[in-house]
Amino acid sequence: MVVGTCQLNLSIPGAHSLKDKRQVLKSLMARVRGSFNASVAEVGQNDLWQSAVIGIAVVGNDRGFVNSTLDNIIDFIEGLRTVDIVSHEIEIMNY
Repeated sequence: MVVGTCQLNLSIPGAHSLKDKRQVLKSLMARVRGSFNASVAEVGQNDLWQSAVIGIAVVGNDRGFVNSTLDNIIDFIEGLRTVDIVSHEIEIMNY
């Protein structure tokens, strides 16, 4: 079993309140879940309006597949243009 995790630090320039931020993140996370069957959650900077940290997890039986899926998710989020990715960190573990 291979587990891949990705932590994304995001900037949300269009958010002017926590409500705006939550609306953007809720839509983004639902689209990632639906398109990639990945687990997604907001994991940090919950009280800041224009920044967020989300965690993504993908499980599979092939390291290449898991890594490729996480790369595709990052590309997908960049393509949405609703948030800016400030930084990301990927970790892949074999069990």
